[in-house]
Amino acid sequence: MDLEDARPVTRMLTRLVDQISTIIVGKRTQIEDSVACLMAGGHLLIEDVPGVGKTTLAHALAVSMGLRFSRVQFTADLMPSDLIGVSVFERAKDTFVFHPGPVFTQVLLADEINRAGPKTQSALLEAMEEHQVSVDNVTRHLPDPFFVIATQNPSDQLGTYPLPESQLDRFLMCITLGYPDRLSERALLAGDDKRGAIERLKPVMQASEVVACQKVVQQVHASEPLLDYLQALIGATRSGEWFVEGLSPRAAIAILRVAKARALMAQRDYVAPDDIQAILPQAAGHRLVPISGAGRGALEQVRAMVEATPIP
Repeated sequence: MDLEDARPVTRMLTRLVDQISTIIVGKRTQIEDSVACLMAGGHLLIEDVPGVGKTTLAHALAVSMGLRFSRVQFTADLMPSDLIGVSVFERAKDTFVFHPGPVFTQVLLADEINRAGPKTQSALLEAMEEHQVSVDNVTRHLPDPFFVIATQNPSDQLGTYPLPESQLDRFLMCITLGYPDRLSERALLAGDDKRGAIERLKPVMQASEVVACQKVVQQVHASEPLLDYLQALIGATRSGEWFVEGLSPRAAIAILRVAKARALMAQRDYVAPDDIQAILPQAAGHRLVPISGAGRGALEQVRAMVEATPIP
């Protein structure tokens, strides 16, 4: 791929990040991670305490990318049919008619996903991996593009269920927003209501341009030494020295995709080791469990592993 050919895409992604940064103040790194995740064709999990802007970020992403947006508040009594849809018998037509659920959209915000039961959480698995759902033995395809942006509260809060490992693996990245710094919080206190500001946003791109960007991301070059480095990191997760179980081949492919997206956003047509190092904690931390006695969380353990793994 010629870098000149990718410059319009790079400029578009920069405008996208700039616009969302006016809504989510002081969190440009997390916004860049979110955009890279979606441009890599992945789903995004945002984990943090209530009130730090998780839902606002998801809504701003959808509006700025010009995509149809549905929000589902996950609760303990939410059923899979509430999400996917249901077939209802209509007497006038003398047949069952399928009524699609909110999953038939381009950006699905699964708000507080870990407040629903495991059965409802698992109903998303087929949609996230295959971009389709099966109802009454009929396969129904979802729109293209299709993203799930899920938010979850810390697992130690009341009324939450842990997400199953198989579902966590479907999320390409997991990010944390955290509390704003003092200056950013003062800007929030002195500024306009951010929900009203979202309503005034104009799309930076359209659905067709999102799909085109994803195709350009796939063309970013990854050299043989870069792939050697990625495999060394993947092998380190499987060595038993750092984690209970290592990363799967699917996770390795996903990490490479989002590293390509980050390289493109940095105006490069090739992946550098810095790209892998920058996204690995967010792309791998939620998939890994540190070995007992490590004394560190998954993110800190990933960073320590990266520092200990030499670049070929």
